[in-house]
Amino acid sequence: MKEECKNYLIIDIGTGNVRVALTNSHGDILDVLRDDVQYYNDNHYKEALYFEPDQLWEQIKSLTQKVCEDHPQTNIYAITVSSQREGIVIIDQDENSIIGLPNHDHRGRHWESIINKQKIIYERTGRVPSSLFSALKIIGLREGRPDVFKNLNYFTSISDWCQFKLSGVLGYEHSQASETLLYDVKQKKWSNELVEIFGLNNSILPPLHNSGKILGEILPTIAEELQLPKEVKIIVGGADTQLAIKSTKPALNDMVIISGTTTPVVQVTPNFITDEKEHTWTNRHVDNNNFILETNAGVTGLNIQRLKGIFYPNEDYSIIENELERIKSEKCIASLGSLVASENISLTTGGFIFETPVSHTLKRADFILAAFWDLANSIKENFNYLASLTNYSKSYVWGCGGGFQSRILGQMISNLIDCEIRIRPGFKDASVIGGIITCNQTLGITSLIADEWEEIYPDNLDSKKILSTNKWRDLRKNISENFNNKIL
Repeated sequence: MKEECKNYLIIDIGTGNVRVALTNSHGDILDVLRDDVQYYNDNHYKEALYFEPDQLWEQIKSLTQKVCEDHPQTNIYAITVSSQREGIVIIDQDENSIIGLPNHDHRGRHWESIINKQKIIYERTGRVPSSLFSALKIIGLREGRPDVFKNLNYFTSISDWCQFKLSGVLGYEHSQASETLLYDVKQKKWSNELVEIFGLNNSILPPLHNSGKILGEILPTIAEELQLPKEVKIIVGGADTQLAIKSTKPALNDMVIISGTTTPVVQVTPNFITDEKEHTWTNRHVDNNNFILETNAGVTGLNIQRLKGIFYPNEDYSIIENELERIKSEKCIASLGSLVASENISLTTGGFIFETPVSHTLKRADFILAAFWDLANSIKENFNYLASLTNYSKSYVWGCGGGFQSRILGQMISNLIDCEIRIRPGFKDASVIGGIITCNQTLGITSLIADEWEEIYPDNLDSKKILSTNKWRDLRKNISENFNNKIL
């Protein structure tokens, strides 16, 4: 007997936009609506951004209403949520959402230097403390915005906040809690020791929830407002990176490259692994038992998105690919602030280098190709670092994320790491597919998503061998030694 197909809403709150996807248990994405997340500068700090949670909630409701209106015969059975890592929402004692701090908010930067016991923090959390993570954001609020901090009753991740708005049940999912610096990743629990190190109170930490837990049914008032069935189940999702990894269905110890806004290169492992050089992160996975060991090339995907907006604002990837195919020589090289795990510095200055006077043969595609080469080499360096740390010897890796829309970029990466890359259907919306798999597992629905993939194999005949890794390394070294933090 064929199992009934159920419909889900997957809400995905990324760095750039919020999406509401209508999906089904077969893995089909029936419709996706999106809107930009609005950020504002907080002038109390040098590097602080925030969003208005109530405004984001109205966007989520509006997108949900619209996608349901567009598909009036579709009955929604469950909702889950994924979101950017490191982003949080502050909640007061009356359960009002008073401020949202995104992953690229660095209001805690000034107070990084006052944090002691960094070795203990790395051993417990699997990451070196920085203003990227929640504890330093909270300290930044305490020191710079006491008017806001005094109203802090709880904080939680953005995905858990959205689930709280839908269900009325507050919690913190484990993959998201890994990003707080207040959570013992190995022991899978909040750490009183870490809370004390950061001078905070553990009363601000919500209960921990496993991904896949049913929080309950949608609040009646929200069901009525959104015209959804009152029986809709709210299922805990998790961090967008971990859900994207889940979409590839990796085996234990497999490696995955997620080419999204940032570019994590990860390995799924049953063990809590730390790096004596402290260049990796160790996170909880959304499968409840395993870990994710991670290096990350940084906001490389965001670089590509913004360059596409400059050079190809109205064209799709097929136009870009056609123009890239016609390039026969390297006219431009780039270093755009990508991160390499083996290095001890972060490049905050970057750019393109080409011969002068500017050649009439220099085209927009040359800049995109140079950015792709920067991304691909950064992935290679991070892949090699991770592979050497764990003695990775498999002949393949999994790939997902919007960057793999470019077959040329995928081929570059495969050639550089000398591995087959396996790409599953739905790779562009990997976090959404991960949400579908989560709902299916929670509801006991099995084997509805086809177990298939395409391969990209290393190709020694690739025409883009015209590009030079040595030139890329030389440019990166030159910027590091002579220009980093000195130009603008």
